[in-house]
Amino acid sequence: MNARTRRSLKPLPLPLWVQGAIEALIAAIISALIILIPLVAVWSTNGFAATGVDFIVRLGGQAWLLIHGVPLHLTLEVPTTSADTITGTFWFLPWGLVLLPLLLGWRAGRRLARASYQDQIWQALAGGAGAYALFGLLTSLLMENETVGINPLWGTLIPTAIMVAALLAGARREAGSWGRLIGVDLAERISTLSQHSRWAGSYVWSVVRAGFVALTASFGLAAAVMSVQIAVHWAEIAQVYQELNAGIWGGATITVAQLGILPNLVMWVLAWSSGAGFSLGAGSVVTPLQTAVGPQPAVPLLTALPVGLEPAWSWMFLLLPVIGGFVAGWWLLREGENHFDEWLSLKISTRWASLTLSTLALGLFVAAATAVLSVIPFWLSGGTLGVGRLTELGPTAWLAALMFGGFAGLGAMFGYLIAPAWERYRYVAPDEWEDPDDDDSL
Repeated sequence: MNARTRRSLKPLPLPLWVQGAIEALIAAIISALIILIPLVAVWSTNGFAATGVDFIVRLGGQAWLLIHGVPLHLTLEVPTTSADTITGTFWFLPWGLVLLPLLLGWRAGRRLARASYQDQIWQALAGGAGAYALFGLLTSLLMENETVGINPLWGTLIPTAIMVAALLAGARREAGSWGRLIGVDLAERISTLSQHSRWAGSYVWSVVRAGFVALTASFGLAAAVMSVQIAVHWAEIAQVYQELNAGIWGGATITVAQLGILPNLVMWVLAWSSGAGFSLGAGSVVTPLQTAVGPQPAVPLLTALPVGLEPAWSWMFLLLPVIGGFVAGWWLLREGENHFDEWLSLKISTRWASLTLSTLALGLFVAAATAVLSVIPFWLSGGTLGVGRLTELGPTAWLAALMFGGFAGLGAMFGYLIAPAWERYRYVAPDEWEDPDDDDSL
């Protein structure tokens, strides 16, 4: 083969916006197929009353929008008479299933970052956002029926926002720094600030990260509590599965759906451990002190929620966010960025007074950071099924965040004060502070 022929077979380089559009469409199609395949399996075994192909295609498209957090407007006939209907909005974001588009978008973002030069990633992001928005718009327009209504605006904007966030996160991970990604070196700009500004910024950033540590540690502890509850109530869970009698494919689909909402249930347990509790329907309340719930849908995992525990034992779980805050305080000590304590020690000669004030301030700041960081996860963990009693699901976000932040801040103070004993913390003066005139022989 001659050189001319080899050159003619080389693929033409695609513009970045086209590459971004292709990657986003691949992510959309793969996530849609992953959602559609189990539904088709159930449909093929006569698991649904409707048998038309258009029904299963529409159901798959509606499920794809649902895992992106798009609200669906329901119009259902009342069983007593076909003349009357009830309406409502179905909105529930299954955290486990939204990981599908997020992971696919994250992978696509890394691929696009490798294909982009510095300051050019915006072209790929724009192409990806446009393609995903078009996919969401077409899905919203084509998957409507007389029972499920979809707002095309929300069906376009919400999935696009999720995909852009995933693409940007993947591109940032591949680039390694914002300077390589967008051409702006944040570290260089920070270095131009005054020393006091850098110290203040480091302190604020450490407090914010400590709030994230408290949230992450508490979420892990709540997941452990949920795992124990599942093990304890395994017999009840198996009984609900038997009563459903959904078959192999139906049972597998129910299990996948439950895995999708499992992180939501963990956030409910975290809200319960903070004392704020959560709702399992309008008029219901589940807290460590009080439990009042009505009939629940046949979801096996709901039997594992901490409902009906003795108050004497329930109060012990209020230590869960305190332990999460304790871990954050320990982390803060190891981070060594408590510049506010250093500043107070220079202003107040009595050490116990400066340490007390700085620790109280640290607890308040960590509590505020934890509350701010957790309010959106608490809100996104709940939702509504649109009709019937189940129009209120999950915790009251602001109350749960406020109480959770308070307990985490309390734990952070204890952790910061107790951690030095565990770490065997000892202050060592730098060598340059030594006075050369000191006589060691004296």
